[in-house]
Amino acid sequence: MLLVEPDEALRARLVDVVRSFAEVEADVDFLSARAHLFSKANDWLVTNIRLSAYNGLHLVHLASSAKLSLRTLVYAQHADVVLAREAQRAGAFYEPAESLPVALPAYLWSLLPDRDRRAPELRRRRALYRGGRRSTDSVAIVRSFA
Repeated sequence: MLLVEPDEALRARLVDVVRSFAEVEADVDFLSARAHLFSKANDWLVTNIRLSAYNGLHLVHLASSAKLSLRTLVYAQHADVVLAREAQRAGAFYEPAESLPVALPAYLWSLLPDRDRRAPELRRRRALYRGGRRSTDSVAIVRSFA
């Protein structure tokens, strides 16, 4: 697996998560990752979408245009639906960075479809405020004013 993460703490954490069952090459920037991408066959490319002047999608597009036989996973610190859709169009899976340490082993060991078809805007649906009141609450409030 080729991991591209500029943040040292997150990179170390992700390497620790998968070290026991996958060989990990970790890079900090686009240029070194591009060199490793073409010098050694990897099964997975896992990259942060933010890589200074470049972004992880550049690596995904390079791998795709070179017809490398590897799966790609792009992640981001901050939710960006547009970039998530672009990653999916490029054939990559997309994951928010906060769930990556838990999700990464599942990506590496699961049988996955060809591409990520999940809707990026619905990723954290459970965390959304559901709002509103139940009808019984509304009735009780109206009766209290009567």
